[in-house]
Amino acid sequence: MTFELSDEQTLIDGGIRVTAVRLLVLRTIKQNLKNAFGINDLEQLLPTVDRSTLFRTLNVLTEGGLLHEIDDGTGAQKYCICHCEDHHHHRGHVHLTCTECHQTFCLRNVEIPAVPLPTGFTVLHAEYVVKGLCTECQNKHK
Repeated sequence: MTFELSDEQTLIDGGIRVTAVRLLVLRTIKQNLKNAFGINDLEQLLPTVDRSTLFRTLNVLTEGGLLHEIDDGTGAQKYCICHCEDHHHHRGHVHLTCTECHQTFCLRNVEIPAVPLPTGFTVLHAEYVVKGLCTECQNKHK
């Protein structure tokens, strides 16, 4: 039997003060957004919450290590829920971005490969995005 933390406890463990909006946003993400998403996706699901509140909440969840940001080259900031044991210290996972529909998919079980670095270089952040055509877009071209 696995034990799943409550959303309230998840926020507390991330050092995030629990508020109704933060709980609503976290639950909405967990229940509806299985892949990477942008603020526009969240706005469609939560039309009564204004954009600036959503943006601030996404920043708080990211700073708390519950989400991570993805720069997939589309020009729109995307987010992905973090599934790591230690939300503040993870190597991250690989993402796939479709160059046609601009959706980004998480490969949660594929860690970013280790890269040999020169002596004295410290990695602060790493992203690994593979670009191509998703199955749906490939089928449109057949």
